[in-house]
Amino acid sequence: MSVYNTRLWLFLEDYVYYQPRQPRVRAKDRPLQVIAVGPVRSATESLQHALIQLGYEHTYHGWDLLFEERHNMRGWAKLARRKFLGTANSGGDCDITAADFDELMGDAVAVCDIPASVFAAEMIRAYPDAKVIINTNPDLDRWHASAEKNVVAVNRSWFIYLMSWTMKDWFWAWTSCERFLLPGLFRCVGQSLDLGVMGNGKWIYREHCAMVRGLVQEEGRLLEWTAEDGWEPLCTFLQKPIPDEPFPRVNNAVGFQGRIEKLTKRWLMEGLRNLAIGIAILVVVLTVIWKM
Repeated sequence: MSVYNTRLWLFLEDYVYYQPRQPRVRAKDRPLQVIAVGPVRSATESLQHALIQLGYEHTYHGWDLLFEERHNMRGWAKLARRKFLGTANSGGDCDITAADFDELMGDAVAVCDIPASVFAAEMIRAYPDAKVIINTNPDLDRWHASAEKNVVAVNRSWFIYLMSWTMKDWFWAWTSCERFLLPGLFRCVGQSLDLGVMGNGKWIYREHCAMVRGLVQEEGRLLEWTAEDGWEPLCTFLQKPIPDEPFPRVNNAVGFQGRIEKLTKRWLMEGLRNLAIGIAILVVVLTVIWKM
């Protein structure tokens, strides 16, 4: 049994770090139109900016999962739990519907990065009218180095790991991304993300793209694209006019690390305060025990 299915862990999720659901509702006139399934560090943020410029004004990205004001990090973690930690009673399958995704993404008309890559198969099935983009990094060695420098580096941070126990938001940020979503994509739930990305990342990347090609058989529904391709194939595929401005280039290593620093600063003071309170309580308890 996975540690994440033990009674102690479920007690932590459902009681100690409990956060109420904040479900969204998708308007009937705002269907999901684009699913960009490329793994992290595959020009996902550049593609998000491009889609917004093309009129997909609410393009949901992995950063939204962490930064949106009424976040649903716990909801994404629960969805990943359903997919990757099925029990003996789950029937050996994972049934995630458009309604499940709509509760988390609301009126988003496009989705990319972590949510779309982790749940690529489920989203492709749940939204049969949405177009699918496999956004890739054509140089897997370069992608691998970037993933280690950015994605894996966060998972290796003992400071962030320690602070993830000090408050609910930080706990769910770590649990959703570092325990379930990214390990799920890289087939290492319950193990080190180092193993998933550094040990197996390249072949998992290739198999992920191959899986999507196999799932999308309808003519005109699938585009394979890289940031180097720029506007033309993307606009042709989506039947949009080509913008006059250059294709957006964002989310280099400095930008990624800046986002992580922003999150850390956002929660640092509350986390340190809670840590200090916890240490003070522990000192009092140990003092009382010692005096007995």
